[in-house]
Amino acid sequence: MPIDPKERRPEWLKVKINVGENYREVKRLMRENELHTVCEEAHCPNIGECFENRTATFLILGNVCTRSCSFCAIGTGRPGPLDWEEPARLLQTVQTLKLKHVVITSVNRDERKDGGAPIFYECVRLIREQCPGTSIELLIPDFKGDYDALKLVMDAGPDILNHNTETVPRLYRTVRPQAKYDRTLELLRRAKEMAGDRAIMTKTGIMIGVGETWDEILQTMRDIRDQQTDIMTIGQYLRPSLEHMAVEKYYHPDEFAALKRLGLQMGFKYVESGPLVRSSYHAHEQAQQAEGVLTLNAQTAVPPARDFRKGIIPLAVGQR
Repeated sequence: MPIDPKERRPEWLKVKINVGENYREVKRLMRENELHTVCEEAHCPNIGECFENRTATFLILGNVCTRSCSFCAIGTGRPGPLDWEEPARLLQTVQTLKLKHVVITSVNRDERKDGGAPIFYECVRLIREQCPGTSIELLIPDFKGDYDALKLVMDAGPDILNHNTETVPRLYRTVRPQAKYDRTLELLRRAKEMAGDRAIMTKTGIMIGVGETWDEILQTMRDIRDQQTDIMTIGQYLRPSLEHMAVEKYYHPDEFAALKRLGLQMGFKYVESGPLVRSSYHAHEQAQQAEGVLTLNAQTAVPPARDFRKGIIPLAVGQR
């Protein structure tokens, strides 16, 4: 039964936004460099904490998504052309903020066969070249199952490859109508295979409170672990607006603690589970915990420069 949106949220979901000097500086840098953050676009409840700590999750490939997931606040529509200068502006911001761990995600770009993978590649290449001590986490779309696009991203050599599962398989049609549960698992499996003997960790996350059962959560976690996924995040779904799907349940912090314990028993290297957890929340700390010690910067090789503007990876059929 959906929760009445007029009902007050539990105390553990109330967040005080800190708007200090660092918060304002991060927002200023994003606007000056014409960059987007998923923190802002997706109405993340942790934006105050993260910005005040001079961290943010960069949102590349624009701020218009080609999909219409019922939980997401990012705008849907037909995006413009790729911005080939975006990686350079992102690098400049990374340097200004002196980031030691960078998280980069994107909207879906289903109008392109490559899904925008070349921009991910260029972001990694420039950061590797100019900031060799910075670890890189990529939170990627599913590229509609185009594994050439996935291989390009993996060839860039991120330290962490993240792709969110989001929900249990029974609810995919409602929550993620343009995605497929099996395709998500296949991407996680292939990413681990493509990593080979490189120290690239894989990661995924789900949100709960959208109508799933406890047993479905546990089975989804087992399915994910079967793909040798290293890191798992679990957080409470919070409705961005009345236009989005309703919350069915608010889970208690003790239930999140139980899921963390069970996830570690399943073999995950690290599980971040809590009401306000989001995929990139405390991302650097997650990586450190997963490794035991900070050994993320194993991927030090700078990937070769490639001229993607010449169409190495073509547009989707009908978009040429």
